[in-house]
Amino acid sequence: MSEGDLVIRVHGEELALMPERCVFWRAKETLLIADPHSGKAATFRAGGIPVPTGTTDEALSRLQRAMGRATAKRIVFLGDLLHAKAGRSRSMLQALGQWRSANSTMEVLLVRGNHDRRAGDPPGDLRIDCVDAPYVMRPFILAHHPVAIEGEYVIAGHVHPGVRLYGAGRQRVRLPCFVFGSAGAILPAFGDFTGFADSEPEADSGVYAIAGETVIEIKIDG
Repeated sequence: MSEGDLVIRVHGEELALMPERCVFWRAKETLLIADPHSGKAATFRAGGIPVPTGTTDEALSRLQRAMGRATAKRIVFLGDLLHAKAGRSRSMLQALGQWRSANSTMEVLLVRGNHDRRAGDPPGDLRIDCVDAPYVMRPFILAHHPVAIEGEYVIAGHVHPGVRLYGAGRQRVRLPCFVFGSAGAILPAFGDFTGFADSEPEADSGVYAIAGETVIEIKIDG
């Protein structure tokens, strides 16, 4: 781990919030990652919209860096690993295949999201186990959509939360963030080409923004 990570405790578990846009759950040696949306840029290009290439390679490089720092043995994707059928390009699948070959001993699990159902499960040679939500890893419930389950703490994605910060001279910036509420958490989108939704957390929520190579706690007024 590095100085840029921010460690919190949730339901007695130590979670490291990482600037790579993922969470390292120490006790389970597990990285939790939401919404990679691999192939989203390719989907746009397939529709005739010229957008940059290389987003999958950049995301996988960031993932590899996080894996090395966290010494993880398992990855759980909280939905939307693949964006759409149109985005299942040869180059994107080859990049995923090369990453998987280089990390052949890693256990990888996908908790299916709404985009996964449309895009289809990843190819079998990637050896990614796929399950429907909710998926139980005590003391948490892992899901794609944030849902309320009585008596449970749900960690999810889907929303792509972001927070706006304002400075002097009308300066402002929008950053991806983690939101940890009383009954559940929402992780930032891992993908580079996903956009943000302004977070509207509960008054007692913890909001943690990713500012470059550092995760910082944001104080919410009210």
